[in-house]
Amino acid sequence: MEEKISVMPRIGEPAPAFEASTTQGKISFPADFKGKWTILFSHPSDFTPVCTSEFMAFGTMSQQFEKLGCQLIGLSVDGLSSHIAWLRTIKDKIEYKGMKSVDVEFPLIDDLTMKIAKLYGMIHPGASSTAAVRAVFFIDPKGIIRTILYYPMALGRNFDEIKRILIGLQTIDNFGVALPADWRPGSEVIVPTANSMKMAADRMAGKEGPMKCYDWFFCTKELSKEEVEKKLGGK
Repeated sequence: MEEKISVMPRIGEPAPAFEASTTQGKISFPADFKGKWTILFSHPSDFTPVCTSEFMAFGTMSQQFEKLGCQLIGLSVDGLSSHIAWLRTIKDKIEYKGMKSVDVEFPLIDDLTMKIAKLYGMIHPGASSTAAVRAVFFIDPKGIIRTILYYPMALGRNFDEIKRILIGLQTIDNFGVALPADWRPGSEVIVPTANSMKMAADRMAGKEGPMKCYDWFFCTKELSKEEVEKKLGGK
């Protein structure tokens, strides 16, 4: 009998569909969130310190993600009763780095069977066969996976970077550009590579409008922070 090979989701592919119970009711993913960006992320376990610090950060920043037209969805291989008790503890008892009374209102998925965690490649046996690593999936309004991040269990995520990635992906889509290393809103952006020698020559000669060309294949232009922000969140 042939062994069944499970292929992990990849960038550019449709997000695998599933139905699940969550702390905010049942969901059908990604169908229920069509037309919105979603960030589906996993954490190893409830009632653990690194995960607690992360959920406080996500909870505190949730309105920022909402303004960007993005729904947060969490997952761990714990049940609903554990999720609810943990989130209540965070809200009622934990104060950390100025964050307190944090109310986590986005869905947290019950995945005791690890079915969804395995579907999304969140179980890495070399780290643990019974808990999910810290995975982050950025899924666009069409249900396509656009970015995947993995963190080890002992390392908390960089939430400024998660927000930067979301803004960057929306900017790429909104303006048809690419983004250089360490890009932030207001920084110059990369103009798509010229697809003909004539286009390359025109660019180098400045015939395609204001841009800076370092060579025929590498040209940038200015894109203001105000222009970027006007179109964020599907505006």
